[in-house]
Amino acid sequence: MDLQLKNKSALVTGSTAGIRLAITRALAAEGAHVIVRTIKP
Repeated sequence: MDLQLKNKSALVTGSTAGIRLAITRALAAEGAHVIVRTIKP
């Protein structure tokens, strides 16, 4: 699938597990520059 994300940026918060991790991986696979932000106490 081509979502035309090459050279686009995406910020995904809380992306270390579950659906958010899958979204992060999918965005990266589509060519997006992915910024991952998570805070663990």
